Amino acid sequence: MRNVIFAVAAMIAVTGCTTAEQDATVGGLGGAAIGALATGDAGGAIVGGVVGAASGVLIGKATRTGWCRYRDRYGRIYEARCR
Repeated sequence: MRNVIFAVAAMIAVTGCTTAEQDATVGGLGGAAIGALATGDAGGAIVGGVVGAASGVLIGKATRTGWCRYRDRYGRIYEARCR
């Protein structure tokens, strides 16, 4: 269980600023939680996190309206066309 908590903490630490990175983080956290609950070990959490991150990006990209939120190097958030 300690490994699962470490994996989740590591994913939170690398939370991205771009919309695609945020989608991947949310998907990865959800997938890791489901994988850990389903298998009860760190291997399931890792596989679930990878699958969740990939699906988070794909689902997020398919549901966006063409505008994404970005953060510039000064910390200001702005909206522009998705890349």
